[in-house]
Amino acid sequence: MENLEEQYSWDLRDLFQNKEEFYKEMTSVKDLLEKIGIYKGILCESSENLYQCYRLYEIALIKLEKIYAYGMLNYHLNMADQEGIKLFKEVENLDAEFSTTTAYITPEITFTKEDILNKYLKEDTRLEPYKRDIENIIEKKKHTLSKEEENLLANYSEIFYAPKNIYDMLTNAEFKFGTLINEDGQEVELTDATYSIYVKSKNQSVRKQAYDLMMNKYKEFINTITEMYLANVKQTAITAKLRNYQSSLEAVTIDDDASVKVFDTLIKGVHKGLEANHEYMELKKELLHLEEMHMYDVYLNPFTKSEEKIPYEEAKKVVKSALSILGKEYEEMLEHAFQNRWIDVYEKPNKRKGGYNLGVYDVHPFILLNYIGDQSDVRTIAHELGHSMHAYYSNKNQNIFNADYTIMVAEVASTVNEIILIEYQLQHETDKKKKTEMIYELLELIRSTFYTQSMFAEFEKEVHEEIEKGNMLSSEDLNKIYDTVNQNYMGKSLTTVDNSKYGWARIPHFYRDFYVYKYATGISAAICIARKILNKEEGFVEKYIHMLSQGCTKKSTDLLKMVDVDLEDIHIYEVMIGYYKEKIEQLKSLL
Repeated sequence: MENLEEQYSWDLRDLFQNKEEFYKEMTSVKDLLEKIGIYKGILCESSENLYQCYRLYEIALIKLEKIYAYGMLNYHLNMADQEGIKLFKEVENLDAEFSTTTAYITPEITFTKEDILNKYLKEDTRLEPYKRDIENIIEKKKHTLSKEEENLLANYSEIFYAPKNIYDMLTNAEFKFGTLINEDGQEVELTDATYSIYVKSKNQSVRKQAYDLMMNKYKEFINTITEMYLANVKQTAITAKLRNYQSSLEAVTIDDDASVKVFDTLIKGVHKGLEANHEYMELKKELLHLEEMHMYDVYLNPFTKSEEKIPYEEAKKVVKSALSILGKEYEEMLEHAFQNRWIDVYEKPNKRKGGYNLGVYDVHPFILLNYIGDQSDVRTIAHELGHSMHAYYSNKNQNIFNADYTIMVAEVASTVNEIILIEYQLQHETDKKKKTEMIYELLELIRSTFYTQSMFAEFEKEVHEEIEKGNMLSSEDLNKIYDTVNQNYMGKSLTTVDNSKYGWARIPHFYRDFYVYKYATGISAAICIARKILNKEEGFVEKYIHMLSQGCTKKSTDLLKMVDVDLEDIHIYEVMIGYYKEKIEQLKSLL
């Protein structure tokens, strides 16, 4: 039995054989940091200094990534284990020391004349592996202030996070939502964790109670939350202006390796496809047999979910079969991942919840699951393996500086896998009920990722534009903006209820300005790519794998162009919406 359990858990000896080896490597990193610190103040005096510093930095970074993974993964296996907690704190301290020691590198390159840096890059071929990193720093110079001004902003950086920190403290630690009467007639307390359960209840009274309790709490504090959110927006707007950006949106999209045009094209594309979402919402209303559909009805699944559990070994077979379309090497590496304990599969006491992928340079990725056998768990395997294979190809072909990639492309590989898996399951499923449920869940994925996140992004854009014009906004102004975009996206099938206008106040992502639009671009890109793979377009799989192998050697938008996805072209969103309509028709035909 022990061997069986071992087979479904991580082998952390792939990182370090034992604690002694782990601590020895920590000492090695500290020694390297001392050597890196020598170049502070003289980094750009010669190409020799620049090369030697980057060489040490690269070695230290590879070692640190392994150390951090070992500490974090040990901790996440048992978050109540005091030894594991202590180990991870040591790792975090080393990570902080690393950041502090190497913090001088970017500003020293920034404040060196470009012609000197370009001369180094041209004449010293040893700098080639670090060229992209150095050129990125040079490119951002036009948005960098003087040393004194940068220092001043740095000293205020902690205060800039205050609105988000206060919001998190208020909503997570201090909000009490009250009690509701559940399906069994019992009085139970509503929490953030149980809200997602009760708002999906088959009993409309339970759904309404949960929704009203939640929204009434945000309504009670709406003026306070408004001040926090607007303070965050103003901080972003002022910083963007100081750094010579045209707007907050430009500052964020450039940082994403994207552009304002990518954002605007998304919104334009979504608007062209709003009728498709309205049609889906009408269908949902019919399926729920409702005369009036409120926001608290939107999250209810009209189909009875199958209670059938899928054994992990069977799930592995399905995932491998579905993804075999991605080529022999991809298929072999999936088998290698399953056989060589890249995945910690099952729930355990005090194990971290949810799922993630952690790519570790020079080792291999590690996947955390909490597998219980639901259909969604099978999709999670495919999703996280998408991240793993992206990391595998990128790490295999690039150095550690070029192996990473931005959020613009990070979710593409994982969602491609999900779409391929779902299409494979639909093709092989003979049970009409199961097929219906799968298509409905796919439609919900698209609605919540493409339409809802775009709606959030549009709300953000309107608020930021008003603030940048110097207009004052009240809580009612924010409520009205949110209510208008929400109704526009949902259509006439949704009955307006007063409480739904407070929905914006519940979105913590709004404190990471213009973060959510990347979910919408990501699923759009993934569906375009998955369709080409499924249609077996000649040479496309090779093109896709080549793109995954590039890491961040190109800008994210340029990487996606390698697989015929141009996020500044509305056609991408037309394909996305066409796929959505296709699935709506499939659902209707099955009904």
